Amino acid sequence: MPEALIDITRLLDRRMQGRLPTGIDRVSLEYVRYLQRRATALVRYLGRWIELSQPESIRVFEALLEPPPHFSHLVKRTVARALPRSFGRRFTEPRFLFNTGHNGLEQQAFIERLQQSRLKPLFFIHDLIPLTHPEYCRPGEAKRHRIRMHTMLTLGQGILANSATTLEQLAEYAHRQHLPLPPATVAPLAPADLAAADACPLLTTPYFVILGTIEPRKNHWMILQLWRQLIERMGDRAPRLVVIGQRGWECENVIDLLERCTVLRGYVFEYSACDDTELAAWLLHAQALLFPSFTEGYGMPLVEALTLGVPVIASDLPVFREIAGTVPEYVDPLDGRGWAEAIVAYAQKDAPARQAQQQRMSRFSPPTWETHFAQVEYLLEQLRAAS
Repeated sequence: MPEALIDITRLLDRRMQGRLPTGIDRVSLEYVRYLQRRATALVRYLGRWIELSQPESIRVFEALLEPPPHFSHLVKRTVARALPRSFGRRFTEPRFLFNTGHNGLEQQAFIERLQQSRLKPLFFIHDLIPLTHPEYCRPGEAKRHRIRMHTMLTLGQGILANSATTLEQLAEYAHRQHLPLPPATVAPLAPADLAAADACPLLTTPYFVILGTIEPRKNHWMILQLWRQLIERMGDRAPRLVVIGQRGWECENVIDLLERCTVLRGYVFEYSACDDTELAAWLLHAQALLFPSFTEGYGMPLVEALTLGVPVIASDLPVFREIAGTVPEYVDPLDGRGWAEAIVAYAQKDAPARQAQQQRMSRFSPPTWETHFAQVEYLLEQLRAAS
């Protein structure tokens, strides 16, 4: 019997709804890729915990990694076949359970099922943003996330964190709540393996890219207001802005600017979805990636841009300095004038500030999945030795 289960409920649910993978989903898919030959799949459906057989798991894992046209039919048929085996199942074998997407941790039924089993949960923590910055999240998300963190800390056998910043925040939270911190490790995330970009730029005029779901903490509104000012001041000499990302929640003011501001038309371009080839092309030829977030748990776009040799202008956040050191151009996310000055300074290919950052990039070494999973294996060895 494989020594591990991997919970793929969130991945299946989002894929069957036709939703594009988020950063969390991309991490979960890498765990599927890494564990697919040594783990079986767990699907939580209609209150039941359904473990797929090894052949069934491999078939579904492969479908998640390279979705076929009949994905939903394949999953429904496979889960339906496995459902009868779930009746009365108590998971009495002491196996590792990987939950990499925060999914289900706030549900009482999930908590009780874990308590009644002998499974050894390993939780991946992406951020504590709903607790540290609840104003940027959906109403009620702080309460749900508090329960998730309590589940991680009280039931988790091990914690995997994407950054030292995130793990420090979790440790501080555990201390304040008088909760234990399970054995934990920091395993930084590797960038997506973006396809080689076409040699021809997709825009002939200088442009910048802002990448990520459109939501309040990403600070799109400030950037769009700056762009309006740049256009009014510079006219056709103003650089263009490419906004790449799905529309999220509570971002009506940003959508109003994108859809109704006539000044921005022809200067700001929105793309809700890009495949990896298109994304690489947009990034590779950009003057810089703009990353003006108020808070982040990690910062995958920053890693992806620097890996491609693209300059980054980013908010001065501890996690960004942890990932990239002094390579990016840092600006306070509330410093509108500073952002405007940095954008103008980077608007030309031969701009001194841009060239200086490109020289600093020689010091940047992107994380790899190999080193990430080496940390995972180290934690597993610790847990095996302690059991």
